[in-house]
Amino acid sequence: MQWEVVIGLETHAQLNTVSKIFSGAATAYGAEPNTQACAVDLALPGVLPVFNRAAAEKAVRFGLAVGARINRKSVFERKNYFYPDLPKGYQTTQLELPIVAEGGTLRIQVPSTGSGQSYEKDIRITRAHMEEDAGKSLHEDFHGMTGIDLNRAGTPLIEIVTEPDMRSSAEAVAYAKALHSLVRWIGICDGNMQEGSFRCDANVSVRVKGTDKLGTRCEIKNLNSFKFLEKAIEYEIRRQIELIEDGGRVVQETRLYDPDRDETRSMRSKEEANDYRYFPDPDLLPLVVSDAYIENVRGTLPELPQAKRERFISEYSLPAYDAGVLTSARELADYFEATAKALGGEAKLAANWIMGDLSAALNKEGKDIVDSPISSVRLAGLLKRILDNTISGKIAKEVFAAMWNGEGEADTVIEAKGLKQVSDSGAIEKIIDEIIAANPGQVAEYRSGKDKLFGFFVGQAMKASKGKANPAQLNEILKQKLAG
Repeated sequence: MQWEVVIGLETHAQLNTVSKIFSGAATAYGAEPNTQACAVDLALPGVLPVFNRAAAEKAVRFGLAVGARINRKSVFERKNYFYPDLPKGYQTTQLELPIVAEGGTLRIQVPSTGSGQSYEKDIRITRAHMEEDAGKSLHEDFHGMTGIDLNRAGTPLIEIVTEPDMRSSAEAVAYAKALHSLVRWIGICDGNMQEGSFRCDANVSVRVKGTDKLGTRCEIKNLNSFKFLEKAIEYEIRRQIELIEDGGRVVQETRLYDPDRDETRSMRSKEEANDYRYFPDPDLLPLVVSDAYIENVRGTLPELPQAKRERFISEYSLPAYDAGVLTSARELADYFEATAKALGGEAKLAANWIMGDLSAALNKEGKDIVDSPISSVRLAGLLKRILDNTISGKIAKEVFAAMWNGEGEADTVIEAKGLKQVSDSGAIEKIIDEIIAANPGQVAEYRSGKDKLFGFFVGQAMKASKGKANPAQLNEILKQKLAG
């Protein structure tokens, strides 16, 4: 029996406002426990919430970025449930009238696998609503007890819900990465998954291939890394298929992923909306946004990833893959474009170095592109020396390493280390003549048809020139000399 996987994601993105959604308490991460939870966040008697206008602006930015319809009127409701980290006994959220309604899409690029090609796909956004975060339960270092930190209570979130459009863990991860990039790109969320600023819930079900009816879904909560998202979904798919094929039945429930055991386990039965007894919050008026306000927000949006990707392909003649990689983060795209402009052309060379040597160096030291020791202008300076044959591509790697270590610009390093490429044909001929004279046996073998020995002579000549010989000139002269 063949199975089809059906996946929808609910993503909580923490809005990067200075203060909380209904109070003036700070949202800064890392403060001492329970020092940033005020009376409003805890709904103590006699206090009233006041909505943070900045949260609405960021939610509207997201809606416009995905092409969704913005509700001119949205309503806050109380979602009633009790956990120790939610002392109010309810969460203020949006149900019936969210600020961002249907109509949005997010295009994803699914990478190729061993059995298939890469492809693009549009994932439909069902809705996005504003709500407040709960506090945090701390289970470590309390000798069997649980500590509660309420600093996070009241922090503004936008919950982004998709249609069940994904059919594999690869598509789910591609969507999560694209969404993570987008919320950072438009400046509404820092995307720090380690701090809980961006976390996903995955709704997973399976059905017999070719049928339309959805299977019973299970929700895997609070996945805070792309790796965990992929592994949790893969495990849940196997679990559900094995359960059904063994004659069992999938139960709708909420599950947690245990990365140490690489498995999901049951947390609680899955609640329905009526279990939460939603009702409009009597302390908050409906939120009304005008057409003029929406258009004002639209005017503040930067060029979006998809548009920039298409422009990089048309304007810089980049392959679609390169354009996709370079627009995976706004800062990376800006770095590439600045390098290409400073280089005055040869954008593909800039792309290769940014995706290759620069990215490898950044990853090795755990740095972001904004922290690169080599600026876009300096990288362009290095690439110019490759293009004008001052240095070879191989020597350029040595220069790059020196620049990375703070030894100056490319020209300074080339001069200090004496790395200028030898392009004097007379000097190159002399080196080749000496190599040929020192290896008569290999010369005879090459001339008798062993063409692979050409690499041997190139290696010997480059070694003799200490890597400085112009490779193109060396190859041409060497072929002439060996031809006899």
